[in-house]
Amino acid sequence: MTKFTLPGFDLAQFVRETLAEDLGVALPGGGRDVTAESVIPASARFSGVMDSRDPITVAGLPVAEAFFRHLDPGMEITILVEEGAQVAPGTDLMRLSGNARAMLTAERCALNTVQHLSGIATMVREYVTAMDNPDCTLLDTRKTIPGLRHLEKYAVRQGGASNHRMGLWDAAMIKDNHILVAGSVGEAVRRARDAGVEQIICEVDRIDQIEPALAAGATRLLLDNMPPETLREAVALVAGRVPTEASGGINLDTIKAKAATGVNFVSVGRLTQSAPAADIGLDFTPL
Repeated sequence: MTKFTLPGFDLAQFVRETLAEDLGVALPGGGRDVTAESVIPASARFSGVMDSRDPITVAGLPVAEAFFRHLDPGMEITILVEEGAQVAPGTDLMRLSGNARAMLTAERCALNTVQHLSGIATMVREYVTAMDNPDCTLLDTRKTIPGLRHLEKYAVRQGGASNHRMGLWDAAMIKDNHILVAGSVGEAVRRARDAGVEQIICEVDRIDQIEPALAAGATRLLLDNMPPETLREAVALVAGRVPTEASGGINLDTIKAKAATGVNFVSVGRLTQSAPAADIGLDFTPL
């Protein structure tokens, strides 16, 4: 089996729980694939090919493999392309052969995962291409589907971007509501600094908030919803003292101009929040 590990992510548990949801485990009458059991002989064998129907950036094939192997440990599986590869329509991604019932039962969970993750990776690649700026790094956000964050952020990396903070634990991000309660940008940053937080990202949406945030100890500034001319002014004022990040109002039409202002990062929530599923199919042949 292809080795696949992500810090904080339990692949075996994910496979078990996803299949259990589809099979209706613990529900009255659940725990089985009634269609496969009633139509397909237990000894039947299939071969199958998973392929792309559109040009995509691939992500998630080792996870799909894990679904099939969970139900048929002896299944023969060959992954044909590397994660992060950009492939043309009609490209074969995976070949497999084994127990027909196991393939049919695992099919939807496997395809859903690869379609979703490849959809994210494909959109990310489009944004990286549109940004066209090796001096600026594209970042995702925490706008992920609950329970899928580690996989979705993995897909972002396969598409050529980098991850923002993984959660609420690895950096402070001070936004308008934190500032509202604290009373000011400077006070909010000072409280995080005095609490011993090392990484303090502070959102500012006005030029006059920059100096108070820096003076209080912010380690990165998130420049929110600023047009390119304001971003340039902000970057000049910061003068390299901390990294800067543009966020808000960024799409394929605006990302190049915003990245060209001199910011170190551009973050885009829709990379994980709104990426359409990639068109990927799986065709079986009886053996």
